[in-house]
Amino acid sequence: MADVGFFKRLGNLWKGFLSLWISDVEKGHPEIAYENAINSMVEKFSKLKSATAGIIRRREDVSERFNRASKELTQTEAELTVAMDTNQDDVALILLQKKNQVTVELGELKAELDTAQRDADSAKASLVSVQGEIHKLKAERDSMLAKMQSAQARIKIQEQLNGLSVDAEVKALDNVREHIKTTIAEANLGRELSESSLDAKLAAVRSQVGDAQARQQLAELKAKRAAAQSAQGTKTL
Repeated sequence: MADVGFFKRLGNLWKGFLSLWISDVEKGHPEIAYENAINSMVEKFSKLKSATAGIIRRREDVSERFNRASKELTQTEAELTVAMDTNQDDVALILLQKKNQVTVELGELKAELDTAQRDADSAKASLVSVQGEIHKLKAERDSMLAKMQSAQARIKIQEQLNGLSVDAEVKALDNVREHIKTTIAEANLGRELSESSLDAKLAAVRSQVGDAQARQQLAELKAKRAAAQSAQGTKTL
């Protein structure tokens, strides 16, 4: 008995693992879950359709028996009337008994026919309901799968956007900006150093001396020119 219990528990455990695995597969592939559910309902619809056909066939059989009994009752009543009109009492008694028997049978058939009709109506209603559920489930499948695909596409786009980081580009530009600023600073430093160096000061002094000498030479040239012009004017007189 202990071994039987152990194997039963082991079987239940295996079924549990299998159920979890199937559940995970269905989550990853919801179209499979919907397809299985739809196929199951279609199979149920097929069985219910066969059962409904049997119920309708039974209703038709009862209806046919009821119609035969009704005709038989009508015929018996007509024969009973003729027998009484012709004073055939022995025949009339037999026909009267037959009428009573057919009347009872007709009442039973009427009750059976009503039951068969209700069963047929209920079966047809169930059939229509299952058919509606199948159509509803198919519409839900199409809608949910479309939403699933849309959500997956959005997630993929978000992942791609998250992967498009501009940190590297910004850092590269920061390095370039820093290099440009450093180069400008070095250039400014070179200019400042050149302006404050002894060579620059000496060059400035030499430039000033050169300017003074040039001015003196210009003044001397102007004086000589004026003297020459004055001497020439005296000779002319």
